[in-house]
Amino acid sequence: MITLPRAAAAAVLACTLALPATAAAAAAPDTSAARPAASDAASAGRMRLPAPTGAHGVGSTVLHLVDRSRKDPWEPAADGRELMVTLHYPAARRAHGRPAPYATEPEARELLKVAGAPDSPSFARELARLRTHGAVDARPAPGRHPLVVLSPGFGAPRFTLTNLAEELASRGYVVASVDHAYESSGTSLPDGRLLTCTACTVLDGGGVPGSTVTAARAADTRFLLDRLTGPAPAWRHAASIDASRIGMAGHSIGGASAATAMLADPRIDAGVNMDGSFWDVLPAGGLQGRPFMLLGTDDDMHRPGGADTTWDTTWQALGGWKRWLTVAGTDHYSFSDAPVIQRRFGLPTGDIPAERALAVTRAYTAAFFDQHLRGQPRRLLDGPAASHPEVRFHQP
Repeated sequence: MITLPRAAAAAVLACTLALPATAAAAAAPDTSAARPAASDAASAGRMRLPAPTGAHGVGSTVLHLVDRSRKDPWEPAADGRELMVTLHYPAARRAHGRPAPYATEPEARELLKVAGAPDSPSFARELARLRTHGAVDARPAPGRHPLVVLSPGFGAPRFTLTNLAEELASRGYVVASVDHAYESSGTSLPDGRLLTCTACTVLDGGGVPGSTVTAARAADTRFLLDRLTGPAPAWRHAASIDASRIGMAGHSIGGASAATAMLADPRIDAGVNMDGSFWDVLPAGGLQGRPFMLLGTDDDMHRPGGADTTWDTTWQALGGWKRWLTVAGTDHYSFSDAPVIQRRFGLPTGDIPAERALAVTRAYTAAFFDQHLRGQPRRLLDGPAASHPEVRFHQP
């Protein structure tokens, strides 16, 4: 387990859903008295993700992509750089299909193991079967839709962003959630292999900077866009994607990677960093005027002048539309599916209720992409809203 100080942990914190003991004291006050004990997890009620709120049904399909033009930075002997990608997309009104699985059992088992949940096969099965709202290979809704790429936190699997992906898909976006090889607690491949987090060990005292991760993810994103919008697309419904409207969001180092990918690829029009420290310094021209949003914890880490100084530095370099938002009661993992999983298995979590944490993240991320990929102004981004009192706007 990676035990970095929290200033670094905000970007490359452990391959877990629970904060390491060495960082927990700096991360948040102890609220363990209000949390269910691990032994009570089985009686805490069946966990579920909130239903999407958009007008569309949601389709889901999984792609296995291999970029053989470059070596994997963590496993040089591997046959290229492998990506597992889940696509969520707006489905046709009368589309039907079996419910998309949340995860494979091996993926669920590895995530719960590193998170410190009780070792129970039934828990892994339950997590793998968590109810989703996507239908496997459902027929897409007519028309062409903006594309949003989602990159998870370091060590976190792509499925931990499912609630956000489904919400965006229900609002008319094609969403590509990416597992970057050897950077997840566990990634199942079609041939039965399970890739675990080799990169976690390398970065844990190995002297490898986080910028190695963001550079690899930027290259992954470029390859993904080529395979989704290029002349020989990997998805048979790729014509549903409007390649002129592309955004990227990510949690933790996935959010930092959104900025790095935007620097490397002008096709990405807008980006969101959810509670991740930046590992790359923006040039004087910033992101060439493209919009970017910071969404983080409302504490001494990600308020202006906080311990993570990379937010202040990056904010000054951003030259286009920008917002700096913090959310009261959140912890580092509140911007993913983690609050639902943490609550179910008695793991440490933020003070904000799980459903509320997910609702806030979905509302502001969707508003951002509606405004900047669809040209639909959203008042939610103009300033504090009575409907979302947890959210604070900052103008350093």
